[in-house]
Amino acid sequence: MECVSCTRGLDHCHGTLIVHTTEFVECTELLCEDHDDTRHLAIVDCSAVDGGCDCVSVLDVEIEERHQHDNVA
Repeated sequence: MECVSCTRGLDHCHGTLIVHTTEFVECTELLCEDHDDTRHLAIVDCSAVDGGCDCVSVLDVEIEERHQHDNVA
């Protein structure tokens, strides 16, 4: 069975686009060179990736630090 987009000759990617909290994006398809969201049917936030993502942890620390700073002032 062939992908409908492949059959129609449409520019697309079979990988999953991962969007990080830093707005960096990457694709699970190693040969994907165009990370435009219109080329990907599957788009997930990096926090949904198994094992988590380091940028989510960094963001959590930054939020906690801001919260602590606001409570001190």
